[in-house]
Parts: sequence; C-alpha cells; structure tokens
Amino acid sequence: MESSFLTTVFLPLALFVIMLGMGLGLTLKDFQRILIEPKGVLLGLVAQLVMLPLIGFALAALLPLTPELAVGVMILAACPGGPTSNLMTYLAKGRVALSITLTAIGSLITVFTIPLVVNTAMSYFMGAGVDLQLPFVTTVIQIAVITLVPVGLGMLLHHYTPQFAATVERQVKWLAMFFLGLVIAGLLLKERDNVLNFFLQVGWVTLPLVVLSMSAGYGLARLARLDQPSATAITIEVGIQNGTLAIAIASAPTFLNNPTMAIPAAIYSLVMFVIGGGFAWWAQKRSAPMQMN
Repeated sequence: MESSFLTTVFLPLALFVIMLGMGLGLTLKDFQRILIEPKGVLLGLVAQLVMLPLIGFALAALLPLTPELAVGVMILAACPGGPTSNLMTYLAKGRVALSITLTAIGSLITVFTIPLVVNTAMSYFMGAGVDLQLPFVTTVIQIAVITLVPVGLGMLLHHYTPQFAATVERQVKWLAMFFLGLVIAGLLLKERDNVLNFFLQVGWVTLPLVVLSMSAGYGLARLARLDQPSATAITIEVGIQNGTLAIAIASAPTFLNNPTMAIPAAIYSLVMFVIGGGFAWWAQKRSAPMQMN
C-alpha cells in the first residue's frame, strides 16, 4: 500500500467510517447527560483530557525517545477515546451510556485541545524554532470536518431512520475495527525496515501509557465513590484511544505529514486491545457476583 494512497484516500475513509459508526449510536441526550449525571461525566473527562496527556508527557520526557516519537506519543494522548470503547464497555458490563457520553463530548472538546497540546509538545521536544506546527484555526476546522461531520450524519440517520441506523451500526463497528487494522498494517508495512526498532523504542512507552492511564482512571472513579459500572466505563474510555485520528493527524498531508509520528499510535492501538480486553474480562467477572447479591 503506497503511502500517498494510505494517507490521502484510505485513512480519511477509515476515519469517516469510524466516526459515522459512532454517530449512528448517538442522540442529543448523550450530550445532555452531563446535566443528569455530572459527577461521572466530569471525572471521566478529567481522566481523559487532563490525566492522560500528563501521563503521556511524563513518559515521553522520562523515557529515551526520539523527538518525533515523543511528539507522536503526545498526539495520541491528546486524542479522544475511540468508539470501540463503547463496545468494550458493553462487554465488560460497564455503564454504556456514560461511555457513549464521554466519547461524544470528548470528541467535541478535543477538536480545540489537540492543536494546543500537539504544538506545545513539538516546541518542547523538537525545539522552539521548529517549523512544523499545526495552525490552530485551520486544524480545528479540519478536525471538525473529519470527525464531527460524519458523527452528525450518523446522528441524523439515527434520528430519522432509527431501525436502519441500529442495523447498520452493528456492521459499521466491526467494519471500523477492520479499517483500523488495515491502517495500522499499511503504516507498519511502509516503515517495515524500522518496525522492530520502533517496537523496541515505543513498546516500552505505550504499554505503561495504557496501564497507567487506565489505573489512574479507575483509581479516580473509585476514589470518588462511583459505582463499579461507572468506574469500568471511565477506565476503558481512558485506555481505548481514537488511534485512527492520531495516525491521521501525524501522517496525513493536510496535517503534519510525518509517518514516524504515527508509529506510537499504531503500536498503542495493538497494545490497548490486549490490555483493555484483559481489563474487560476482569470487570465482567467482578460484576457477576455483585449482580447476584
């Protein structure tokens, strides 16, 4: 798969399908839930939008990474939770409504926070005089177009054709995971000469990033005395990132056009399913005796 086709055609298409699938399961009530269940939503957003970038920055600064890979870690940490988190929360018997709300609101907020976090990271890791920057207004518009437009289209389909949307949503979710797999495979294929080296460099960052962020999310939720289903939803939301969006921001010509920066997101996307799946299994087992009581 040629890089130009991957980044200019297939990657935007994959992201469109993923965000459309998320929109098919959303309603306006999901955005209003912050007024109904403010504690869980606010804590989840703090874990996702504050704690995760701080953990990512600490790891990128402390561990031996090249400047481009360190920025790649921060691009990933700045992105919202992935739509797959909703499915994994369901399998883990977590609070799906909270998961959907966090994904929706997080995707809206990060349209504005991603360029701020990424530009700060590039200035810190690559030097203040670096020419590579994300123009704030242009980037906000571009991210909004590739994320919020398909989400809005999915919500319209949900509203006007609910049965069709419900049928298509199940298929689109699996199609989205398939597309994510192809994007990762294409990216790793392009960088095949450096893949082993990248795994050795970034694997030791992505693994603790998943574990520490999920642990922080779970600890914050339990410290705030949220119930187990809510804690499960927040934990998975923090750990399952929108890797496709991170790859697009790093490697697409309209953004940073730097495939090396996309490597952390590609490797993280593999690691997060293993760790997230393990947590989902544990949470499901933990919820079983609670439901019997």
